[in-house]
Amino acid sequence: MDGCLAALVSMMNELDEKHWEEREISPFSLRRRQAEGARADVLASGDVRPDDELLAAWAGGDASAGKLLIERHYDSVARFFRTKARTAWEDLVQRTFLVLAEQRGKFEGQASVRAFLFGIARNVLFEHIRQSSRAGRADPDFRESAIVDLSPGIGSMAVQRADQRLLVTALQHIPLELQVLLELYYWEELDVAELAQVLQIPAGTVKSRLSRGRALLREQMERLPATAQERESVRVLFGAWIERINEVER
Repeated sequence: MDGCLAALVSMMNELDEKHWEEREISPFSLRRRQAEGARADVLASGDVRPDDELLAAWAGGDASAGKLLIERHYDSVARFFRTKARTAWEDLVQRTFLVLAEQRGKFEGQASVRAFLFGIARNVLFEHIRQSSRAGRADPDFRESAIVDLSPGIGSMAVQRADQRLLVTALQHIPLELQVLLELYYWEELDVAELAQVLQIPAGTVKSRLSRGRALLREQMERLPATAQERESVRVLFGAWIERINEVER
């Protein structure tokens, strides 16, 4: 491992897990958190360059640009893994950024850096699950199997609010490919073109899978035990989600 990668591993190891666990997972506060995080990065570093310029600078040997890029996107990648790999998430986050470091010169700018990064995260997750399930079993079908089947005992993260916990649990009961799609679209706000890049499928297929994922998620939320108040709160939460997905279909 070269000095740049070693420094990045050291930096990621220093990120405080407790700080992450205390963050709220609500999609309604996500955009505000992302904006505040981006502003904090700029204020702390004085660097206002967009992601693609930071990645290009990193590829050219500027380790500080890579460090800023990782700090900017660490929480999003951690959130991606925390709903799918409860005990291994830190290792998978680190592995994702190491792959990004190794492939930083291959970014062609056809989609956003975030789409490129989440494409790597998806591949890292799927390979982790494949390796975990190779003890005499066939490779898992991520289009049909949910993470609760692929990784029993996954849990619903450290989510304090019951309605949010219900939503996360429902997501974990739909096929993993659809869980990834819905989370990236709604929580991380990747658009259809970016999702097509991440999943390597046509934009039309992205739209049809969003609709299927929405329907399956609704079914799962109705099946899970919850109080009347929790269900009403989830309906409001899910209603806003549906509205955003409907924008794609208009």
